[in-house]
Amino acid sequence: MCLAVPGEVLDVTEDEGALLVGRVRFGTVVQRVCLAYLPEVRPGDWVIAHAGFAIQRLDEAAARRALELLGDGET
Repeated sequence: MCLAVPGEVLDVTEDEGALLVGRVRFGTVVQRVCLAYLPEVRPGDWVIAHAGFAIQRLDEAAARRALELLGDGET
């Protein structure tokens, strides 16, 4: 089973290969995530990430509901 997890975008940059990437906070963990599929994403936005790729943008309320369902009360 695969799981996509919501996270908050902290910053957005372009890496050396002109690929859009961002630092995304998943609770207490911050990971580098590819944002190539969602070039409109900005810091403060929430995304669903799977296997290192942001695959969907969502509003904060939906992200918090998903995190509660996953049992992560810390966002």
